[in-house]
Amino acid sequence: MGRLIARRPVLRLSADGERTRPDSIAVEEPLELRVDGRPLAVTMRTPGHDVELAHGFLHTEGVIGSVDDIRDARYCDSRDDEGRNTYNVLDLGLSPGVPAPEIGVERNFYTTSSCGVCGKASLDAVRVKTRFSPADDPVRVPFDVLVTLPDALRDHQQVFDRTGGLHAAGLFSATGELLVVREDVGRHNAVDKVVGWALLGGLIPARGCVLVVSGRTSFELAQKAVMAGIPVLGAVSAPSSLAVDLADECGLTLAGFIRNGSMNVYTHASRITVPALL
Repeated sequence: MGRLIARRPVLRLSADGERTRPDSIAVEEPLELRVDGRPLAVTMRTPGHDVELAHGFLHTEGVIGSVDDIRDARYCDSRDDEGRNTYNVLDLGLSPGVPAPEIGVERNFYTTSSCGVCGKASLDAVRVKTRFSPADDPVRVPFDVLVTLPDALRDHQQVFDRTGGLHAAGLFSATGELLVVREDVGRHNAVDKVVGWALLGGLIPARGCVLVVSGRTSFELAQKAVMAGIPVLGAVSAPSSLAVDLADECGLTLAGFIRNGSMNVYTHASRITVPALL
């Protein structure tokens, strides 16, 4: 798996004693994103699918609306001590006529799990920026399909199986067909890779689709789903209050704690069809 996994010695302690052995660890490296040569963002990510990550990030931040808005993408200016390309700087060229990101927007583009957004202003900004609101998507997802999707996602987390240290995001059809899975040390990066994959494949807006994430649902993840026109977002764990507020206002169905045959539905539950006996 190349740069996805590193091997490091660890001291294993247990009731039976101690021993040193090699362990598999998920690789984390910085990726600097540039637009037309101008530094825009730095994210700590698992290497791989960087072009998807960049496209998904620029789309979910409202910089681009389609794959045609990007002219090209190339790695540049990143060499190690021996002159080898580290592939940690990616420059995306905007197509003619596509506006550059607003001056000063870099403040919100340091992509960590605590991005610089909060409160009512953030809700308003997402509602204004999204080109593909999920509010009018008529899709219906059977409860007995949705409740199985976290396990389906987990079955495809290959790097997690070896390291135990990655988040995952998966895009599914309303009937449970797996479309794509991406893993990353950052939950927001995993979602951006999924959105970028869909954008490059002409599947944005992702009408009729379900996004499933392996952990909690933050405002950022709900924002990315709304920006991509995804109508249903499901998670293994809990959402934040701001994620619920955003989902409610923007027409996103948000479900959490999907495990052991049950779930909590926080917003727009009408999209989930429930058997009569439940």
